Formats: sequence, structure tokens, C-alpha cells
Amino acid sequence: MIERTTEHPVQHRLKLRNLRLSDYNDVQEIMELVYHNMDGAWSREQFASQIARFPEGQICIEDNGKVVGSALSLLVDYGRYGDRHTYWQIIGDGYLTTHDPNGDTLYGVDIFVHPDYRDMRLGRRLYDARKELCEKLNLRAIMVGGRIPGYGKYSAEMSPQQYVEMVKAKELVDPILTFQLANDFHVRRIVTGYLPDDTDSKAYAVLLEWLNIYYEEKEILIGGRKSVVRIGAVQWQMRQTASLEELLQQVEYFVDAVAGYKTDIVLFPEFFNGPLMAQFHQSNTAEAVRQLAEYTEPLRDAILELAIAYNVNIIAGSMPEYQGGALYNAAYLCRRDGTWEKQSKLHITPDERSYWGLQGGDTLQVFELDVGKIGILICYDVEFPELPRLLADQGMQILFVPFWTDTKNAYLRVRRCAQARAIENECYVVISGSVGNLPKVENMDMQYSQAAVFTPSDFAFPHDAIAAEATPNTEMTLIVDLDLDNLKEMRTHGSVRNFRDRRLDLYKIAWTGRN
Repeated sequence: MIERTTEHPVQHRLKLRNLRLSDYNDVQEIMELVYHNMDGAWSREQFASQIARFPEGQICIEDNGKVVGSALSLLVDYGRYGDRHTYWQIIGDGYLTTHDPNGDTLYGVDIFVHPDYRDMRLGRRLYDARKELCEKLNLRAIMVGGRIPGYGKYSAEMSPQQYVEMVKAKELVDPILTFQLANDFHVRRIVTGYLPDDTDSKAYAVLLEWLNIYYEEKEILIGGRKSVVRIGAVQWQMRQTASLEELLQQVEYFVDAVAGYKTDIVLFPEFFNGPLMAQFHQSNTAEAVRQLAEYTEPLRDAILELAIAYNVNIIAGSMPEYQGGALYNAAYLCRRDGTWEKQSKLHITPDERSYWGLQGGDTLQVFELDVGKIGILICYDVEFPELPRLLADQGMQILFVPFWTDTKNAYLRVRRCAQARAIENECYVVISGSVGNLPKVENMDMQYSQAAVFTPSDFAFPHDAIAAEATPNTEMTLIVDLDLDNLKEMRTHGSVRNFRDRRLDLYKIAWTGRN
């Protein structure tokens, strides 16, 4: 019989915590191993000063009680130093005498991991802990001065700028820069003389920055921006309506209903005031829609009063507007602070042009609300991807699309284009139309709608990228909470980053019209 013996592997017990003065011997041991060809470890006096001045910024990972990796940092007002500083200058010769409790930037002093633990991705854990601290302290960014020790081998054949570009393109691997880029840092500039004794880097270093997307310049107790916005979409029933007063009763009913849920923005459909056109002669539809336009101004003013009274921002779908001998289709944004603006439909369908003589508007803008930045595109306009991209470039977070469609295939054009716009521009898209029929209104006799709210497609959002959708062809409302912080997270850390990864060196979209 053969006896077999088995060596039991060491069981790791990793723990993230702040450094203590009693950890100095462990830290010294690691630094002597890591920096054996440079300056070695911090002195005990430097280490004690680092912990005393900024204990929260000195982080370590222990394994069964022994420190195996550490990240050191301090706070600085980065504007005082700018990008032209040396390592020893900004860290106060290692004593962190430059630490500013009111600083806006977390500056990385050092990060090191015991060589025996380098295959366990502890460096990434330490960087993640720094990011968490940056967010917790509401700091603008993390800055680090990164050595490029791999450059020494290539200094005779390329400049440091060329070397950094090669590393960014993954044509070369640098022991430090590659790791920092993988942790979402971006190159701010290349500096010389940062660490004069760093012969491997030829005294060059790369200043890298990680921006805190949750940073708020100051806390605003009243009137501050919300991270979660509640929106309402009204799937509107077209019905016989004898007067403006009767139509307004129906509008107020829905405003009251959604405002009761403390909604921030409510969307009505395109041409929701269409029932009023039944009272005009239908043999001349172009004349009838121009007569309908006479109701637009009083209807807008009445809805603005509702926005104030019910404390909700109202996107009044769209209404015909007759100005300067031309007929337009305009969506009115009625804010709860008593102000209003409008967005005209830019692209006119062949049917709208031939039946009504509609013309397209010539301005496009992002609207500032008390809850964020929004865009409005009326129906057909969402089928042109250039428009939402231009709005996204101006900071749009939510796109509202009031529409009117008579058939399912027309509706699906709007829906699928709206879904694509949410993914392309990493924003939310809210669509809503009308249902039912208007037998006595030429060219508006049938309606088809399924209101919906679309999201980007990534882990922070619903698996099908649909936040909510209405029952088709049924009068109802959708009430949905939209987290704007998720959009920030996606644009910075998403699985894909459509907005950020555009090849602006190859193509771009430019607005050539009026604003």
C-alpha cells in the first residue's frame, strides 16, 4: 500500500482597511522588495506623518493579519499646483505636509503589492478603494503621476509621446501605464523631471486623471438637481370634443392624476388637440388645421397655468402653429416655474405636406429643466439619427417624442428608431401617442399607439432596455422613475460606450442651420 500525503494550500483571508502605525514593518518589507533599485521604503517618520495627516487616504489589504499591498494618497487643491509639478513637491517630501483637507483632488502618492500576490489583482482592488473614497468625499478627481519604466528600452527609437500612444493602442505593454489605463484613468499630459532619478522612465512620467462623475461642486439644500427623475406619459384617447373648455377638462384630469404621484415631467402626444378640428369644415383640411391653430395660444397658456398649479413640467405634445403665413407643428414645454419654450417639428411627412401644407422648423435645442437637460423631437424627427446625436452633444439626458401614427407599421418605425436613439446616445427616450378614432376629422381618423420608455442596453438598466410600456391602444398613463446617475455610469464605465467611442477623427455631425 502506497501512502499519499497532501499539502494543504494556504487559505487566504483578505481584508481591506486603513493602515495603522503598527503596520510599518510589513509596509517596509514590501517596499524594499518592490523598490529595491530605487529609494526603498518610506522612513518610519514619513509613514507616521502620512497616517497622522490623512488616515482615511492610507489604505491596505491584509492577508491573515499581514499587510500585502497598500495605496497611499493625500488631498490637494489641484489648481494650486497644476500639471507642472514634481513628485516630491506635491507630496511634501513624503511627509504629506501639502495635504489640504479642503482640497478637490485625491492625489495618488504610492501603490504597491507584495510580489507573491501579484497574480491576485490586488492592485485593482486598491484602485477601486481609492475611487470609492473619492466619491465618498465628493472630490473632483483622482490624479496620479505614473512612471513609464518600459520606456527606457525604446527611448532611442521613439519619443515619450509616441511610446505612450503605442501603449494606449496596446501595441506595447508598460508595467505601470498599462495597468493605470485599464483602471479608467486617461492621460492628461506627459511631464519631464517628475522623478529625476527614475532612469527606467528616463525621468518622464504621465499625469493621469480619473474623473468622479458624481462630483457636486457644492451641496444645494433647496433647488438642487435630482438624480432620479419621475416622468409620466399620457396615452391619450381621441374623443368627440365640443369646445376648448371640454378639452382642457380632459387635460387637467391627466395632469392631476400624474402630479398626484409627484411626477417631474409629463408628456402628451402629437396633435392631442385634434378633436377640436371636428367643428371645422372637412372638405378643406388645410383650412381646418389653420383654424385649429387659432386655439394653440390659449391652450398653451392654460396648460402653463396647470404646470404651475400642479407643480409639474408639461410637454404639451404638439399643436399647429400659424406664423408669418406658414403652418408649423410645435411642441410646447410648459415649465412649473411659469416659463415656456417650444420645439418645432423639423421633418414633415409627405402626408402632412400634401394634406395640410405643413412646413418644417429650423431650430433645435436642449431644454434646461429643474431636473436636468431634455430634448423634444416630434414623431418623424426621431427617425433621423443626426438630431438626437446633436442634442446628446449638448448634454441631453432624456429625449421626449410625442407622436401620432395611424397604423402599426407607422408606429413601429417610431418605436424602433426611438429604441436605437436610446442606445446610440446613452440616454432615456420617452414616447407617447394617441389611441381611438375621430370619424369626423379628415386625415386624423385612426390612431395607433403604445407609449413606452426606453433605456440604454447595459447592466444598470432593464434586460430588454425597456423601462415601461403601455397596453396598446388603451387610454392610460405610464409613471416611471429614471436614474440619471446610471447614464453617467454607463458613459464612463459601460460595457460599450457608443457616445464616448465615436471616431471623431474620421467623422462628425455639425448643425448648419439656425439656433
